[in-house]
Amino acid sequence: MAISNKFGYILLNTSNKSELATGYGTLYGDMAGGLGVLGDCYKLQVYALANYINRHREIIPTNIIDKAPSAELRPNQKDSDSLPDYAVLDQILYQYIEKRQGPAEIKALGFNAALVDRTLKMVNTNEYKRNQFCPIIRVSPKAFGVGRRVPIVGKYLS
Repeated sequence: MAISNKFGYILLNTSNKSELATGYGTLYGDMAGGLGVLGDCYKLQVYALANYINRHREIIPTNIIDKAPSAELRPNQKDSDSLPDYAVLDQILYQYIEKRQGPAEIKALGFNAALVDRTLKMVNTNEYKRNQFCPIIRVSPKAFGVGRRVPIVGKYLS
């Protein structure tokens, strides 16, 4: 942020939709920025985008793509310590956010009931963080921000 201010740049935020949905970020820390360039892309879409960018030559270092996701707040930490596997998490989030399915409908698709409840609770209790997030480039029908308005005190939904 200091460099951004010094040179008149905009600080780009790279939080993704999976992290924003679940509140997996620190306000005024890794959630800081002037524009969220990946905020409407689920984690697995970010990986697909990175692989697409690298389709002809390595632009994004492969070790970054292959490394297990981590907030890197402590040694050996992995996102999977706190979050479900992104392959499952992203599907549940997609059903809830884009498809506007409720818990019963998502569970009926075969997802573990406890995991659905835990995931939706994370989404509902972290609206206050998303409300303070920077503007996001919208690429889906339901981007956070003006694309998806819910009360900040969404805890009552859980």
